[in-house]
Amino acid sequence: MNNLEDTLYLSARDAATELAVSPATLYAYVSRGLIRSEPGENPRSRRYRAEDVRGLKNRRAPMVEGQGLKSADLPVMDSAVSTITEAGPIYRGVRAVTLAETATFEQCATLLWDAKTSDPFAKANIPLISAAMAKIIEAADSATPIERAVAALALATESDPGAYNSTPEGRASTGARILRLVVSAILQSPPSGLPIHQQIARAWAPAHKNAEDLIRRALVLLADHELNASTFTVRCAASTGISMYDAVIAGLVALKGPRHGGVGPLAAKLVDTLLAGDIAAIVRERVALGERFPGFGHMVYRDSDPRADSLFGALLRAGIDERLAIEIPQRIKEATGAFANCDYALTVLRRTLEMPAGSETTLFAIARVAGWIAHASEQLESKKLIRPRARYVGPSPGRASKR
Repeated sequence: MNNLEDTLYLSARDAATELAVSPATLYAYVSRGLIRSEPGENPRSRRYRAEDVRGLKNRRAPMVEGQGLKSADLPVMDSAVSTITEAGPIYRGVRAVTLAETATFEQCATLLWDAKTSDPFAKANIPLISAAMAKIIEAADSATPIERAVAALALATESDPGAYNSTPEGRASTGARILRLVVSAILQSPPSGLPIHQQIARAWAPAHKNAEDLIRRALVLLADHELNASTFTVRCAASTGISMYDAVIAGLVALKGPRHGGVGPLAAKLVDTLLAGDIAAIVRERVALGERFPGFGHMVYRDSDPRADSLFGALLRAGIDERLAIEIPQRIKEATGAFANCDYALTVLRRTLEMPAGSETTLFAIARVAGWIAHASEQLESKKLIRPRARYVGPSPGRASKR
């Protein structure tokens, strides 16, 4: 197997070892659809999806089959859009960190949307702006950038005659209009056919020669990350049959939370505190007090966040303050074992390019819209309603009536 396959698949022996089960039990998991398998390099062998094995390992303690629920009730779904490996996310078979070296954000989005027959970002495919939407986009201090985007999207379905076009080409074209509308609302500028990384750099970091390339790289790296909280929210919303404009609204609302895309501003406050004094001493004090380090650690990656590593490499080549990319991450990792993730890398990017305060979350949101559109399109195509089950842990009916 090549290196990519090595990260995606396990042999039967390795899969059974990770799960601490017998081969027979492994085969039972496969037969119940909990682990995907396919033929190996020779006709008598099979290989098993590593993410399925590790996902089952992480959730196997509260297995629910014996409590009246079926494995199909678990919110686990097939997707051809992306997956996550220790080498970072993979977009339809392409490593995100490799794609980020040269691809534009539009090329990345086109890949995620599997748009093969036409260019969704053709110059003529500009979103239609109603008078009400124009007022929202022009609004100055009355709303945050993401709030402006949500408000504009809420009016966009009625303004777009192609909003419900269900052909693959139609959905990709709608996705491009959504993305351009979100950027327009966030930057408070008319919709443009210019590359999105150029639009952002000219609006937020016009004085920095490396801004365009750094922003381009960040957008590609953050375009999708499988079924995180906001993407799962988008898929649930899309499964009800709403337009992709409305599905993206659901993603934007979920992304703002301080446990998701809203981590960036918290990491920015941490950086301000560390740079204002002795970094090592402040880290020790925070550890002793049990305080968190926003932007460090990740619930998926074990040793490092490849997206952050890629962005740090580009930032260092651009000549940034090494305290941000080297000293602070090293001090915190030594003290806590937690590595810098993409939220911290975005904070370093925002500070280096002197972009507006809070634009970590905004840039994250623009990038992730591409992935949300891919997942919404895939969910709409399936025509299936997402309906996971809950495992009831409340009182039995008899006990509840005696209270």
